[in-house]
This record gives sequence, structure tokens and C-alpha cells, in this order.
Amino acid sequence: MSAVFEIEPAGFVPMTEDRLDEVLRIERSAYDHPWTEGNFADSLRAGYQAQMLCDERGRVLGYFVAMKGVDEVHLLNITVAPQAQRQGWGRLMLDALATWSRGQGAQWLWLEVRVSNARAQAVYARNGFRRVGERKQYYPAVRGREDAIVMSLKL
Repeated sequence: MSAVFEIEPAGFVPMTEDRLDEVLRIERSAYDHPWTEGNFADSLRAGYQAQMLCDERGRVLGYFVAMKGVDEVHLLNITVAPQAQRQGWGRLMLDALATWSRGQGAQWLWLEVRVSNARAQAVYARNGFRRVGERKQYYPAVRGREDAIVMSLKL
């Protein structure tokens, strides 16, 4: 007799409100100024593309939230769980988002990244993103505000 296991296949699954506790644990462990539950819930209600990357046991390795425009997609949040970083999951999520974006007819993928986040900037650059501008005082910071670098990828 074979056992039945409640295990999801590894890969992407839609982010849902019933799994926001898992997402919020990762978000809070990854950032000094994390998104709130309201930020995620609003994004889900708005119909934004929100996907979680899970391992074979259904544990969340990372997630992203993106907003579709007329001919572009804006990446609002992408996060790899701290314990899963430096294993290629960020690249996998960016590739999946670019593939989805192309399928939606988008010609550009846009994002902002903190000026102080050199590691993320390097990941984006290795994935073909180019720096196209800055947004002054865009992010909250420990002391005041921090500038954002605007990056884009031609799809």
C-alpha cells in the first residue's frame, strides 16, 4: 500500500492570502523596511502577478509581485528567503517573470532598487537590466529616505 503525501510539486504557485503569513515571515527577515500585510493583500486584490517559488515540500523559497501596464510590467517586490539566497532562485524568478511578461505582450520590465543594495543591482545587471535613472528619496531608511536606482529590461 502506498502512502499519500500532501506535498506540492517544486515550482511556482500563485501567492494567496491564506499563505501571507509565510510570505510576511520571509519579508520581515529579509528587510529593515518590509512590505506590510496590507501591501501584499492590496496587490492580490488588484490582480497583480504574485507568485511564490516553493521547494518540493511546499516551503516558500521566494516570491515576486509585479504590475502589468499597457506594454510594460513593473516589478514591485522580489525576495528570496535569506536562508535560500545565493542559490540562483532570484535569477529563476526573474526569468519566469520575463517569460510571463513577454506572454502578456510587454516590451519592457521595470524595477527600482535601493542605491545601497549593490548585490541586487548586480543580480539585475547580470540578467540584462540596465540603469536608466534615479528616484530621489524613494525608500524609507533608518535615517530619513534613500534614493532608488531605476532599471529596465527590454523584452
